[in-house]
Amino acid sequence: MSRIENFLYLLLLCCLSSKMNAQFITVDDQRTPQQLIENTLVNSSCAAVTNMSGSGDNFTSGKNSFAYFNAGTSNFPFKEGIILATSTSANAIGPYLSSMGGGNQNWIGDSDLNNTLGISSINATFFEFDFVALTNFVSFNYVFASNEYQYYFPCEYSDGFAFLIKEEGTSDPYRNLAVLPNSNTPVSSTSVHPKIVPGIALNGDRYNGCDAINGNYFSKFNDNTSPINYAGQTVVMTAQTNVTAGKKYHIKLVIADDKNVYYDSAVFLEAGSFTSSIDFGPDRTTSNNSLLCFGDTFLLDPKLSASYSYKWFKNGVEIANTPTLNVTDSGDYKVEVTLSPSTCTIKGQIKIEYAPEILLTNTALLQCDDNSDGISIFNLTKVNNIVKNNVSSTTTEGYYTTLADAQSKTNKITSPANYTNTADNQIIYARLENEFGCYKTAEVTLQIAATSIADPAPISTCDGDGTQDGLYQFDLNAEVTPKITAGLPSGLTVNYYLTANDALTETNPQLNIFKNTTPYNQTIYARVVNGPDCYDVVPVPLVVNTFDPPNFENESEYLCKNDQITLTVAAGFSSYLWSNGETSNSAIISAPGDYSVTVKDANGCEKTKNFKVILSEPATITNAAVKDFSGNDNSVLIEYTGTGNYEFSLDGLTFQDNPLFTAVATGTYNAIAKDKNGCGLSNSFLLYVLDYPRFFTPNGDGYNDLWVIEDSNVLPNYTIHIFDRYGKFLKEMNQNSPGWNGLFNGQQLPSDDYWFTLTFADGRNVKGHFSLKR
Repeated sequence: MSRIENFLYLLLLCCLSSKMNAQFITVDDQRTPQQLIENTLVNSSCAAVTNMSGSGDNFTSGKNSFAYFNAGTSNFPFKEGIILATSTSANAIGPYLSSMGGGNQNWIGDSDLNNTLGISSINATFFEFDFVALTNFVSFNYVFASNEYQYYFPCEYSDGFAFLIKEEGTSDPYRNLAVLPNSNTPVSSTSVHPKIVPGIALNGDRYNGCDAINGNYFSKFNDNTSPINYAGQTVVMTAQTNVTAGKKYHIKLVIADDKNVYYDSAVFLEAGSFTSSIDFGPDRTTSNNSLLCFGDTFLLDPKLSASYSYKWFKNGVEIANTPTLNVTDSGDYKVEVTLSPSTCTIKGQIKIEYAPEILLTNTALLQCDDNSDGISIFNLTKVNNIVKNNVSSTTTEGYYTTLADAQSKTNKITSPANYTNTADNQIIYARLENEFGCYKTAEVTLQIAATSIADPAPISTCDGDGTQDGLYQFDLNAEVTPKITAGLPSGLTVNYYLTANDALTETNPQLNIFKNTTPYNQTIYARVVNGPDCYDVVPVPLVVNTFDPPNFENESEYLCKNDQITLTVAAGFSSYLWSNGETSNSAIISAPGDYSVTVKDANGCEKTKNFKVILSEPATITNAAVKDFSGNDNSVLIEYTGTGNYEFSLDGLTFQDNPLFTAVATGTYNAIAKDKNGCGLSNSFLLYVLDYPRFFTPNGDGYNDLWVIEDSNVLPNYTIHIFDRYGKFLKEMNQNSPGWNGLFNGQQLPSDDYWFTLTFADGRNVKGHFSLKR
């Protein structure tokens, strides 16, 4: 052989080996509908079937669209059974090959299927038969597979199939058994599929995909190793229904394409699965949320003749042979009923779980009585956890006045937190439920507390804030509680309320730091409790005393140096305490500083008055700054030392607060300072205010005949030079000169303005001008 021939030969061997090792179903499409129904689908003496028929593909020579299949060594979920397809049944043999498939356009659909699903079918395959129900339940298992489980098709398209049943001989409509569990939704590729992600179809169009629908019933997408030639398939589903034993029913199993012949589908029915069985209903388990309550008895009744032979099993162990069984505890229960004298044995089974016992505690609830009539207000919710033994999974589903109401869950007490009893020792019923809906009832006895507490004396305090309005705060735990609980058993707690009703209902509890809302006198109520029980409710009078004596404003007092003063407040208070230790209504003070006195009245309320003692002393005048030779602008500024509040005078008669004197006339002055606080006068200080005359009249009348500076003799050495308006020097004088008489060289000068320069020995000078008038 050539090299190419050798390669082709080896490739052929590999392909044959792969096909021989493949695990696919086998199909026999030469069996009749009667053979397939009677010997494969039913195959039991416990189901009497008659009037069997079927139809399908009549256009493929030598082939049928219904057939027997065998799983062989494949992993297909049924070992054998029958197949109903929308194309030649041999096309169902695996592996899966992506193809459109297709039947024949002349192969018609089914009107019953159209009416049931509301589709327009084509290429229909169906089986029909009658059967007589031996029990009250019939079921069979199936898998739906379809080539429409590809691309976006499950979002929009699905072939249709149905398992139709009705009572024979009646005009009843068909009921479809090929539905999702606990629903009327038909099983199809649009009602059962996983999430379809966006992608590209065969023709190149993009599609968006869609969310999963009932994805838990979808098994898988198939590939080139799958036992069957379909794109996808469901999990094993069960078609089931209740029937009436002894009645005849008609069954029609039908599948068809919808609208077109492409993308075929099939339904696989498990061999021997069509049978009468005993239905005890769904399992009573936690997963079904229908388990039984502790203490309940559950009757298992096959509803068959008592003359039959019965075997009851619990967890695989035979436990009874009676026609019915009363179940009282958890287990897997099974019954086998032999319909003697036949050999037919019908089975039924159910899994039963019991909820744990609801633990409860009957209890009493003690409440106080504000008027001794045996009637009070109870908060029933306080025993919520007690009656259910603090089990978090148990809920308290209301309180009831009668056991019958609690059991029927009617006439619930609408306000359990505010319930008024009808008699002492009245019994209320609490309904307790677990998460499974089971219930028990606990008794709550409403009792009036027999304990009592003596009413406390008024609790008084002083209004200690800045406003004496009779409103102040109480530390209830520190000031009131010890007086209420004195001599009582330990472990009691006290809460406070504004009214007695609030105390009974435990409404609006007050904070421990309580400020009264009614001035001067207010009664609040203390609820004393022992755990959840009321011990007693007692009134607590609160009194706020005020104390606001007159003339207690802060004062300032002056203390003269080396002297002492007496600080005094009014007499008649219960006690006095000065900051220097004095305990009378006055204190002698000899040093400046801050002092206070605290007085108390008969209620022990305090008031404090503060004194500031300020040191004061006579001033010492050290100098006077004199501004003179300035006419109306002459001024004197007195300079001094000392601690005090002073006023000043130049003549000892007229005083002013300012040490600066302005517009001071010429003259001799004795300046003095006086302490306003009464601590005396300062030393006297002699000063002079000088000025030159602004004119003179040398006419010989003896008045103002000389131009001379008054008191110039007190000035230090100086020299005065006088000039006429043209700067001509006319006269020189000093402190010894008597003055200028207006003569120059013995001649009278005319009336005119003249200028002078006053020069002191220290170099300071004063310049000015004056007028000579004749």
